[in-house]
Formats: sequence, C-alpha cells, structure tokens
Amino acid sequence: MSDAANDIVMNMDAAEGILPSTENPEEIRADRKNKLAAALRVFGKFGFDEGVAGHITVRDPEQTDHFWVNPMGRSFKQMRVSDLLLVNHKGEVVHGAGLLNGAAFTIHSQIHMSDPSITAAAHSHSVYGKAFSALGKTLDPLTQDACAFYEDHVLFDDFSGVVLDNSEGERIAAALDGRKAAILQNHGLLTVGETIDAAAWWYITMERSCQAQLMAEAAGEPKLIPHEVALGTRETVGSPLAGWFSFQPLYDVIIAEQPELLE
Repeated sequence: MSDAANDIVMNMDAAEGILPSTENPEEIRADRKNKLAAALRVFGKFGFDEGVAGHITVRDPEQTDHFWVNPMGRSFKQMRVSDLLLVNHKGEVVHGAGLLNGAAFTIHSQIHMSDPSITAAAHSHSVYGKAFSALGKTLDPLTQDACAFYEDHVLFDDFSGVVLDNSEGERIAAALDGRKAAILQNHGLLTVGETIDAAAWWYITMERSCQAQLMAEAAGEPKLIPHEVALGTRETVGSPLAGWFSFQPLYDVIIAEQPELLE
C-alpha cells in the first residue's frame, strides 16, 4: 500500500473518534432529521431535483417501522426540518403536513422493511444517473471513486413504469441484497447506507462516477483498474465510515450557507 493510501486508512481510523456516540433517541432523531434536510438541500444545489421526482428517507430511531421523508412537491432547495414527514410502513403520515410521494413509499418502505441495517436510502432523477441507467450495465472500476461501488452495486433491469406497486418495491429491495447501491435501468440511481450521511454521499459520488464513465467512454477506450486493486480500494473509499466522513464537509458548508434549513 502506498504512503498516500496509508494516510487515508489512518485518517479513517482516527475519524471513528468523532462519530456521534449518543444513545439518546431524541438526539439521534434530531441529527438524522437535520442531515436529511441538509442532504436534500445539497441534492438541490447539485441539480439532482427534477419536478416532484426524488426522495431521501431515514429510519426513525425509536419507531423503527417508521421513516422520515421529504414531502412531495416541496423543492429540495427549500426543504426545512419542519417540512419532513414521518411515515409508517402502512403508508400513513403520522407526523407533518404534506403529500407523501407514492413512489417514495413503495420503494423506501420495502427497502427499510427488508434490511434493519439500512438506516437511509436516496433516489433521484439526476441527469448522469438517468443517462447511465439507459445503458443497462453496472459501473466499471475506472477511477478511485468508482471503486467504492466495485462488486457492491447491482443493475435492476425490470423497469415497468412509475414505481407504485409494492411488488416492484420488493423486487428492488431483494436485488440490493446487502449492496450499497442499485442502478435502476431506464430510471436512475438508488443508494442506501447505515447512516443518512453515507446514503447521501454514495448517491453524490455515484452520480459523478456515472458522469466520469460516460465522458471516458465518449472520449476513447477506458482502462479498467485491476480486480484486486479495485477491491482493496473499495475497502478504503467504500466503507460505511468513509461514506459518513465524506458527507461531513458538504453538511458543514450547506449549514453555513443555508442555516434556515434547520428550522
């Protein structure tokens, strides 16, 4: 391992000491809701919003069969903590005022029910994710960042229109099967994480990895990173801690720029 790679690993190890350590459910809930609203603002800032499409969810720490989600029709760019909806696995809004996106419930409820380790999930209709999804293939290990997804994402090639049927949500959840992401063919990207931070970061870096591969393939014949190197790189840049840590600078910046999102 190179000196630079060693530095990354050491810094990731050191980062464990700054992970939130509270066991107070109220504090955990507040942190998750703050991060959810911030992630939606970041998605809006990066242009991942398109009309009313797109949703990010995070599991409630006490009522684990409930999740927080953005209301349909509220711009990512204007999202506030107070706008968020608490929804149960029956599709009932139990806290908050606003419309529940049917596709958000259908996809996310099945994902949260299928795997208790999944705290958060993110899906949107970002441009490069949509374009790449039309190719009907998974990402190649072309860059260090793309290695985060090496053998840790799946192609879901069963598009049947807007996802409003629980059976399709179940199939998407089953296809994930412990992986951090899925490319929904002819639809877009979906990422999950043990933290809201990681789920949001995986989406951001996956969207950019799709962009990089599209550009590389348009320019010539890309050179793939060898299998063993790609696997080793994934252990560094694709760990849950790396996902959490990578989102922190974005969170700090969006809070500084748009503090009203915490209202």
